[in-house]
Amino acid sequence: MGTATGPSKGVRQKIIVFQQHGSGEKKIAGIREYAEDSIELAVISIDEPLPPVIEDGSEYLPETLDADLVLDFLKHPDLSHDLVSLCHRQQIPVISSGKKIPSKWVLTPPT
Repeated sequence: MGTATGPSKGVRQKIIVFQQHGSGEKKIAGIREYAEDSIELAVISIDEPLPPVIEDGSEYLPETLDADLVLDFLKHPDLSHDLVSLCHRQQIPVISSGKKIPSKWVLTPPT
């Protein structure tokens, strides 16, 4: 079982990265280089052309997520919003660098 300072030795954190057109590749490479032994990393790339407005992101996002943390490098603001909503429903924290998404489930540090 994990402690207040982190997971027990041998327990790997599950991280899912969402990106568009390679927008998270540098960060993904860094994660793989420095943390691959301590995490399970999954990458979901959305590379098809998207409409300017997406009413329902469920066409592009999975129905459920199996993760301890989600990293949002999506460029489309509607998809980022829907991803944060999905994570909120599943109580999974999200990091969305450089975005303004009001939710207690998302951290939005500057890029």
